[in-house]
Amino acid sequence: MTYEDILRELVEHDNRFMVLTAENRAAIRNLPDQIGDRFIDTGITEQTLVGVAAGLALRGRIPVAHALATFLTMRAFEFIRTDVGISGLPVKLVGGFSGFLSEANGPTHQAIEDVSIMRGIPNINVFCPADEEDMLIGLRKVLLSPDPFYIRYNNVKPAIRHSKDFEIGKAEVIAEGTDITLLVYGLMFTEAISAREILEMSGYSTGLVNMRTVKPIDEEVILRAAESSELVVTIEDHFLTGGLYSIVCETIVRNNHKAEVLPIALQDTWFKPALLKDVLEYEGFTGKAIAEKVIGRMKQHDYRK
Repeated sequence: MTYEDILRELVEHDNRFMVLTAENRAAIRNLPDQIGDRFIDTGITEQTLVGVAAGLALRGRIPVAHALATFLTMRAFEFIRTDVGISGLPVKLVGGFSGFLSEANGPTHQAIEDVSIMRGIPNINVFCPADEEDMLIGLRKVLLSPDPFYIRYNNVKPAIRHSKDFEIGKAEVIAEGTDITLLVYGLMFTEAISAREILEMSGYSTGLVNMRTVKPIDEEVILRAAESSELVVTIEDHFLTGGLYSIVCETIVRNNHKAEVLPIALQDTWFKPALLKDVLEYEGFTGKAIAEKVIGRMKQHDYRK
């Protein structure tokens, strides 16, 4: 079962569904010939795309709209906020090539503030799957949700088998740890697995959590990590401001908890364009680099060692 297969099934069995794009067909190349007039390409017009999707939703449809994440969330921001968010319409916005997945593209095409932008709009939820399998597991529930959603499309092959027990607002707990807990979403999940292996081999009891939806966020899992671990680490291919680090800090403070939190995120600069492997290496987001930063913090504060 592929992403296209799920969309096609939904279109065939539920006449509310329509598939839209702003000339970004990477994930849906085969659908135009398969679903006929239930497919609309507005051209390179992200604002029009969102406006059309909102209009369709007002008439009882569930539009699944695709565009490059950076242009979808920024160029069409006012349309998303006003036409979709204020009305709470069930529009599903699918952003392609978000975060480091834009690889060799420069700053204009790097969506590394998209989570912050979308979570800031009332009524709009955010789904950031760890990989292709994780995305497919949660896709039907997200698309059938009555709420508007922003989806960070992710077709990276999975490093592990994910739990099929998917619930909006609930994280996937891979492991629990008493020294360190790694909180992560999206593409960086694979590197977090590698980092955890290194940390465990270095003698640190390390938990790992795939957040899945960052809005609504699983507050319970964040607070449990704050209580049970010496260090909470947030990992994301996103700017430091407004993403998972911000969410975790907000959650801890709002619930009158205390925790030592180490963010692994982009800070005040865009990343150097290159192939994904080289981006991760250059920017210090490999599993090895993450583990080294975490161990450095643990030793700096003399936790256990």
